[in-house]
Amino acid sequence: MKSVEAIKDIQKLEVMKKYLGRRSSRDYCLFLFGINTGMRIHDLLNLHVKDVLDENDHVLPFLNSAQYNNPPVYLNPNVRQSIQSWIDEGSLTVDDYLFKSRKANAPITRQQAYRILNEAAKEAEIEGPIGTHTLRKTFALHAYRKGIAISLIQKRLQQSSPAETLAYLGISDRHSIPIVLDVNL
Repeated sequence: MKSVEAIKDIQKLEVMKKYLGRRSSRDYCLFLFGINTGMRIHDLLNLHVKDVLDENDHVLPFLNSAQYNNPPVYLNPNVRQSIQSWIDEGSLTVDDYLFKSRKANAPITRQQAYRILNEAAKEAEIEGPIGTHTLRKTFALHAYRKGIAISLIQKRLQQSSPAETLAYLGISDRHSIPIVLDVNL
């Protein structure tokens, strides 16, 4: 299996978001969900609408997931808005897969997710290898750059040690990436 890279450039991420937002609410939601949570693509694709809604059909601030509970998966306002827009636009029911295929009552495939990401990456003129794992790596790299403790990132990625997480991100020297401790009060 070919190794993929994180999307390091924020401007390229913005180009991808704009492209996907124009193309499809579902695809935009998948991208935002992935780069903001660090969940595995298999887990993302197998989410149901009921996993992200409360009993009043409002998008939850935290994902209902036994697998991702330490730390829990926070759904930031942008992710929540994209989920709500996709549920409304796609006329999804609580029992539907969140990333439902247009052709069947099943989620999109990993291959389809790969194609979606690669089309957006081409639009953003990203040259490195991109795949579904890029979402996780992008989340982890930007969380690290923003000063999130490597131990918390390691827990989210469900890896065995901080050293494994740093190696996963391709970081050999912890000081090679500038950390921004910005609380943005």
